[in-house]
Amino acid sequence: MAEDTSGRPPQKQYDYLLKFLLVGDSDVGKQEILSELDDGSSESPFCGHSGRSYKTTTILLDGKRVKLQLWDTSGQGRFCTIIRSYSRGAQGVLLVYDITNRWSFDGLDRWLKEVDEHAPGVPKVLVGNRLHLAFKRKVGERDAQIYANKHSMAFFEVSPLCNFNIHESFCELSRMALQRNGMERLWRSNKVLSLQELCCRAIVARTTVYSIEQLPLPTCVKSHLKSYALTNISTQLKYTHSTRKGNNKKFKYVSTPTSPGSDASRTSCVPRNSCTIS
Repeated sequence: MAEDTSGRPPQKQYDYLLKFLLVGDSDVGKQEILSELDDGSSESPFCGHSGRSYKTTTILLDGKRVKLQLWDTSGQGRFCTIIRSYSRGAQGVLLVYDITNRWSFDGLDRWLKEVDEHAPGVPKVLVGNRLHLAFKRKVGERDAQIYANKHSMAFFEVSPLCNFNIHESFCELSRMALQRNGMERLWRSNKVLSLQELCCRAIVARTTVYSIEQLPLPTCVKSHLKSYALTNISTQLKYTHSTRKGNNKKFKYVSTPTSPGSDASRTSCVPRNSCTIS
């Protein structure tokens, strides 16, 4: 295989790069969650002597490749300094507890306080691990949902054994992080349109706002179509108005003076009452 000697930097294998932090007690199964993700780098997982492990993976989100750097603390109290140092650069946090261990759920306040102190406003997802042991459940799903709503977090119960909701929880956190950083508008045009959006476009393109009322459709659908049509019309009018405003030039008529019978009246290239732009 020939080497690239053009001197150009290698093309990135991702569109966005996000750094996430997994926090929680030491026995809640954070490594179990990471083990279910595809390894995206030859250097990860990296396990250091300082109580942290690091892994990369790449997910596909609305047609964009998002590379995740996932940092896991050991969960022991003496490693709170690690959270202080790594949460500053984190763009998302997964708070993990074990649904069979009530103590791990009750200790979430301590982890949440550390994160809010050093990374305020970072998107967070609450993860209840080991759903496959639901018959030993000590933390109710409703209690966890109430806790997540109270602290403005998304909530998932996951099972590494069944690979249930692992990918979904990371996708949701990635979406929240990109929206917080204003990146959603960059890929919104590449999103796959819903069936409803496609139907609205097709119908509105072939009829008028006033003709929608005559269509044999339910009232709620007609209302949605009219709203969609009016929104598109207002957008087009704004664009047309701004275009005309930029190209607003005055026109005047110019009468070419000629004398009867003169050669100028026969050879003039500018006809009478011609319109010129000033």
